[in-house]
Amino acid sequence: TGVRGYVEKNGFGGVVLGLSGGIDSALVALVAVDAVGPDRTHTVVMPSPHSSDATQDDARAIAANLGTDALELPIDGAMEVYERLLAEPFAGREADLTEENLQARIRGNLLMALSNKFGWLVLTTGNKSELSVGYSTLYGDMAGGYAVLKDVFKGWVYRLVRWRNEDAGRELVPASVIERAPSAELRADQRDEDSLPPYDLLDQILEGYVEHDLDATSLVTRGLPADEVARVIGLVDGA
Repeated sequence: TGVRGYVEKNGFGGVVLGLSGGIDSALVALVAVDAVGPDRTHTVVMPSPHSSDATQDDARAIAANLGTDALELPIDGAMEVYERLLAEPFAGREADLTEENLQARIRGNLLMALSNKFGWLVLTTGNKSELSVGYSTLYGDMAGGYAVLKDVFKGWVYRLVRWRNEDAGRELVPASVIERAPSAELRADQRDEDSLPPYDLLDQILEGYVEHDLDATSLVTRGLPADEVARVIGLVDGA
C-alpha cells in the first residue's frame, strides 16, 4: 500500500530495482509487483566478477516467476574503467572497501539513469538491520527514491518471503535464495557474517537498542553477549 501510494501520488510511470538474487531484493520485487503490477515493475541484473552463477540464475528466475522484465547490465567493463582512472592515485595500495563500494555505486548510477530516462522510481533494497549498522553504500545501494524495507529487520525479510511463497502456493522466490548464506558479493567468498554478528543475534540487539531505547546494561541483562552488544551499539551510533 505504501509503495503503490507513493508511486501514484508522485506520478511515476513504474518502479525499477536491482535484482541480485539475494533475499532482500527478492522481497522488494515481490512487494513491487503486488503494489504496481509486473508490467510496471522493472528489474535489473548487474553482475560483477564477484557475482556467482547461482545468484544470477536465481535473480533471473525471480523475474520470470513474477512476470517482470529483467534487463541485463554487467558492470565488469565499468569497473575496469574506474580501475584505470584511479590507477595512479591508488598506486601501491591494496584493494579494500573502496573497490567494493565502487561496484555498488556503479549499480546505483545505472539505476538512476534508467529512472531519469523512463520516469521509474528507484526502489532501494537495504533492510533495517543493515541500514542501522551502516552495512550499506552511500550513493550505491542507498541511492533511490523509496526504501521499501527500511523498517524490516533481516529476520522478518525471511519470514515475509516464506509467507509470500506459501500464499502463492509456489516458489515465487526459489528455496536456494532463502537457504543461501547472505552475501553482498562485492569480494571473493564474502559473507555478511564476516562483518556483522549473525542476523538473529543482531536483530535482537537492534530491536532492544533502536526500538525500545534499552542501554547496554539492559541488553546484557536480557542475556545478550556483552561484547556483541557493545560492538553493535558502536556501529549504530557511528552510522
